[in-house]
Amino acid sequence: MSRSNILPVSSLQRRLGTADAAIIGLGSMVGAGIFVALTPAAAAAGSWLLVGLAVAGAGAVAYCNAMSSAWLAAHHPQSGGTYVYGRARLGDFWGYLAGWSFVVGKTASCAAMALTVGFYVWPAQAHAVAVAAVTALTAVNYRGIQKSAQLTRIIVAIVLAVLAAVVTIVATSGRVDADHLNLGEASIFGVLQAAGLLFFAFAGYARIATLGEEVRDPARTIPRAIPVALGLALVVYAAVAVTVLAVLGPDRLATAAAPLADAVRASGAGGFEPVVRIGAAVAALGSLLSLILGVSRTTLAMARGASAWIDRLRSSGARLDRRSRRLSRRARARRAAGRAVVADPRSRHRVRVTAP
Repeated sequence: MSRSNILPVSSLQRRLGTADAAIIGLGSMVGAGIFVALTPAAAAAGSWLLVGLAVAGAGAVAYCNAMSSAWLAAHHPQSGGTYVYGRARLGDFWGYLAGWSFVVGKTASCAAMALTVGFYVWPAQAHAVAVAAVTALTAVNYRGIQKSAQLTRIIVAIVLAVLAAVVTIVATSGRVDADHLNLGEASIFGVLQAAGLLFFAFAGYARIATLGEEVRDPARTIPRAIPVALGLALVVYAAVAVTVLAVLGPDRLATAAAPLADAVRASGAGGFEPVVRIGAAVAALGSLLSLILGVSRTTLAMARGASAWIDRLRSSGARLDRRSRRLSRRARARRAAGRAVVADPRSRHRVRVTAP
């Protein structure tokens, strides 16, 4: 029997279709990363950050990683993601190591995203806002995957609307300089560094795989949904990166604290800057929701695995207990026979006792 056959049987309801799964993946990716990642990427590679974006999103990094996650999820359509794959393919120890690594890492990411929301919404009370955001989104998650998917649709719609507005405002401002898009001097290391930084903006497509137990026909749906979500995110990021780079230039972009807000201001539409900040806060909320979904499902899968391990331990303990009782009965029988021989000194024959 393979390890994949001994994993717990599905008990969650499969409610997500291809569109829902793709939206959840897009909501996981189109988060706060696009609002901040362009600055360090420009500092590393200048105008070559567009090449770095292509390497990160369409090249061997994000695409291959995404398809690997998609096919693993298709073969192991259960909640838990890396924990389930590691346990099924490598064994219990590696599965639990992968699961705990995911939970610890994504819990830290939850804290970072929650604080991002707090600093955008109310900087003076960022921690209080962060706690409120985590509590509210956990309550949504508790109500089921459909509620989470509905909220994700709203968040994605708001974020895409804000990003589309930024692209439109900047592109039609008359302050775009096509010379800023010319590729200057750059090193291979700088391009790869930019690709690594921009890869952060794509992190989240694997959330679809983590929810594999709640996807209808996962063997077909997940391999379709992940590339769709990744492709849409790449198109959005490319449009934003080109317009922001064209208006700010690589040097100004490399030092921008809030690149999208600075691009809007440089386009002469400073009044739209608060809307950009609201969009960034909403995007961070979307990332936080997807992180909570992933952590909760992985924790569920690990709890199931622990329950199965405890059951096996109890079964082994019961067998050991039965064996110890048999050995105890035999030992008592031998002691009784020994006492009988000692009590009768006339006995000159060796007594052989067969224990029951």
